[in-house]
Amino acid sequence: MATEREFLLRRLHSLLGVIPVGIFLIQHLVVNHFATKSPDAFNKAAHFMESLPFRYALEIFVIFLPILFHAIYGLYIAFTAKNNVSKYGYGRNWMFMVQRFTGVVTLIFIVWHVWETRIAAARGAEVNFDMMANILASPAMFGFYVVGVIATIFHFANGLWSFCVSWGITVTPRSQQIATYVTMGIFVALSVVGVRALLAFV
Repeated sequence: MATEREFLLRRLHSLLGVIPVGIFLIQHLVVNHFATKSPDAFNKAAHFMESLPFRYALEIFVIFLPILFHAIYGLYIAFTAKNNVSKYGYGRNWMFMVQRFTGVVTLIFIVWHVWETRIAAARGAEVNFDMMANILASPAMFGFYVVGVIATIFHFANGLWSFCVSWGITVTPRSQQIATYVTMGIFVALSVVGVRALLAFV
């Protein structure tokens, strides 16, 4: 019974990492990328997202609660996982370990980012181009954001590979190899989008 419950929790954890959390990540990267066009373009995109109907309900039930479950159960997986890369140095073993590591980094980054933006907005500050430019003006903070964004994107992209395996989409070694190439391509493409956006703010 406990094994079946853990199986279902892991499936739910995997699903929420892609839908809706992964979709929100892509949407967030796209909005941030408007900064590469102009400060005004970013501000308009950010304002559009803030003016969506039922915004708070969407944030709570589509973003925050799924992220919270994914993060809490992800920490359980990360700290109970038995990493054996020293004994079996296969590529997928390394990916397994890096997935857990980037999950922890991603959680720290998200908490910090939410504190600097959403909590500040709740206190009356406006989330706009100038806010992000001020945050990223510090070289140390810029470096932290680059590491955080890349870790988050890797965690999502590599998580897509695990999702495909967990849900029976890729069951053969050949299909899993193809999925590796596709998901790493997604990682590179989204990393370019994310880092370009950060550079636009500085």
